[in-house]
Amino acid sequence: MSEEEVRNPAAAPAAVTRRYAGFWMRFWAYLADLLITAAVSGILLSPLRIFTDAGAVEIGYWTVAGILGSIIFYLYFLLMTRFFGQTLGKMIFGLKVISEDGGKLTWRDLLFREVVGRFLHRAFAILALLYLVVAFSPEKQGIHDMIGNTRVVFAE
Repeated sequence: MSEEEVRNPAAAPAAVTRRYAGFWMRFWAYLADLLITAAVSGILLSPLRIFTDAGAVEIGYWTVAGILGSIIFYLYFLLMTRFFGQTLGKMIFGLKVISEDGGKLTWRDLLFREVVGRFLHRAFAILALLYLVVAFSPEKQGIHDMIGNTRVVFAE
């Protein structure tokens, strides 16, 4: 504590209380985000599929449309969280992503949370079950939150 805070306890900063968002609130927000990303992908990729038949063009195991859809998915989560601190689904349900220390979200934190963490959950189906970690961790963190040093809280 500073000397001013010792002399005048009212000058001390108020303790920050955070209400962490639990599994079900985050689940519904994620479902809303999935609907939004599916709609955006459909709108953006429809002309590509109609005019070039890119949905049928294969690159190894993937199709061009699948790759572009994945890019839209990851960019949506990355950019919305970076610039607004929340996706549209989180906005609907009043949730916000914050950094572990309460400071500004960094690109590094977000790349690990939104790209690496989500990729692991989506690439390996069994790892999708790890979303349940949110229900049991003290600060309601998922594996992708732990990787990215973030928390999801109720917006004030």
